[in-house]
Parts: sequence; C-alpha cells; structure tokens
Amino acid sequence: MSALRDEQRPPDNELLQVVQRGLRAQPKRLPSWLFYDEKGSELFEQICEQPEYYLTRAEIALLREHATDIANVLGPDVRLVEYGSGHAIKTRLLLEHLQTPVSWVPIEISSEPLRISMHNMEQVFPQLPIQPLSTDFTRPLRLPVPPRMPGRTVIYFPGSTIGNFEERDAAQLLRKMRGEMGDNGGILVGADLKKDKKVIEAAYNDAAGVTAAFTLNMLTRLNRELGCNFELSGFRHRAHYNAMIGRIETHILSKREQRVRVGRMQVLFREDEAMQVEYSCKYSLEDFAELAASAGLAVQHVWTDPEGLFSLQHLTRASAK
Repeated sequence: MSALRDEQRPPDNELLQVVQRGLRAQPKRLPSWLFYDEKGSELFEQICEQPEYYLTRAEIALLREHATDIANVLGPDVRLVEYGSGHAIKTRLLLEHLQTPVSWVPIEISSEPLRISMHNMEQVFPQLPIQPLSTDFTRPLRLPVPPRMPGRTVIYFPGSTIGNFEERDAAQLLRKMRGEMGDNGGILVGADLKKDKKVIEAAYNDAAGVTAAFTLNMLTRLNRELGCNFELSGFRHRAHYNAMIGRIETHILSKREQRVRVGRMQVLFREDEAMQVEYSCKYSLEDFAELAASAGLAVQHVWTDPEGLFSLQHLTRASAK
C-alpha cells in the first residue's frame, strides 16, 4: 500500500491524459498515487489501524526495539531527509534517539499532513531545525541548505513504499537517493518481508472493508475531478498475493459489462475485467540486497521486528568500506 500522495496533482488536462492512457492499455491500469486525495488519505490512516494490517504495528515495534542501535549506526550530526513523511509518527521514535541531529527535511506532496507533522514535531523537538519540502520525492530534489554542516545525510524512507515500485523503478529511485545522500551518506529504508500468504492477503482485504473503500475511492476522485461516470456499485476491490513474483496485486474489477465516460472517451469494461491499480512487493533479505546492489548500494545493517514481519535496512554506497 502506497504512501504516495497527490494533493498537488497535475492540471486536469494532464491528469485526463494519464487516465485515458492507462485505460487504453491492455490490461487496463491506473497509477496508485490516484488513491490519495483528502478522503483517500483519511482512509489510509484508518487502514493502518485495522487488526489485519500488521505493517505499521511491526515497524513501530521494530523502532521501539532497535532505535538506540539504529541511531548509533547512523552516527551524530545527521541531516535526516524523509521521503513521504506523512504524519511522521515513526520519525519521532527515530529522532528521539539521534545524537545532535542537524535538521529534519520532511518531503511530502500533500500539504495538510506536512503542516500537521511540522506542528507536532515543533512541540516535541523545539530546538530541531525543520526544513520542509512540499514536492514529489520521485522527482529531482533541491535540498535546502542545512543550518550547519552535517556529519552525513541520511535518506529515510519508512513504511513499505519502496514495494509499490516495480523493480526497475525501485532501483531507479534508490539510485536517485544515492546521489542525494552524498559520498558518506546513507539510506534507511523500510521493506516488508515475505511471509505466509494468508497473513499478507488479510492485510489488504480487511474484514471491515476499509481497504476496499480506499481502492474504490479512486473512482470517486475521477468522477469528481474529470467528470467521469463510474458507478461504484458496478466495481469491486480485489487484492491477491502472487507468490511467484512476491507481491500483492491490487485490482478494481468490473462486476458487469459497462461503459464509462472518461473525457471524450467511452471505455468498455467487460464483466470481471480487472484494472490494475497497485503492486506491493514483498522481499526476502536476499531479494532486497540484490535490488540495492543494482542501484550501486550495499546493505550494511538489517533490523527486524520481534516477529520477523518487517525490516528496516541501512544502505551505503557499494564502494564504501
């Protein structure tokens, strides 16, 4: 499940082109950032509270168990640059243990979570310089000048968002981080681990139906912003774990044959036709080490929660000794 948000969406004509292009594709597909309008962001926060959704609980348990060790590995005087900071609940657990951090640079495309997280952090860490960036972290970044010389820059990418990128795109994003962190910098990235299929699928098909509502809210957004006429009752959510590839594949399925207006296009959906809207990759430790190596990085440390469900991994340049 993605933390990619899109309050600062592209202009309507560009958005329309993205959607039309995806609906012309075979099979149909739409980008997962379309989930995150205001309502979608609220629903995602509710997903994280569902009993089946182990990811957030596991990551918080990991940080509570290992935050001191993580801080010691990262060292003093860190400039912490966080991709997709959201409400920054997990970041607080890390910052509490960092030694004399130089600054926190939260990068969040959605302005309201950025405002809230800044306010909360200012209350807890009144002496910490905060240098926010309201932008899309997948695009080239111009990081703000730090208030003092950092010992090193660490790119923090919590959650399991790296898993929402297909392998080639994930490697490209890691290479981008490698450039931004500098020669002696590091990356601290969350990666969800492979585990029992039932546990994984339950996390994306909660009994309360919050994830289903989150998925179908994408269609509500398209109706509102592009004047489409999706009938939500004609579609359903499906999330299936593809064990061979190692990923959750989330689709919106058409319950019947129907046509939907998208701009000047009339899009035909066959009965049971699936439109792909998100991947959530799961990794073995070997899988992730190979992904890091493809981006010129090496895994230096791995921490997991007590149940071994989730990992936080420290990467440095592959040539670093």
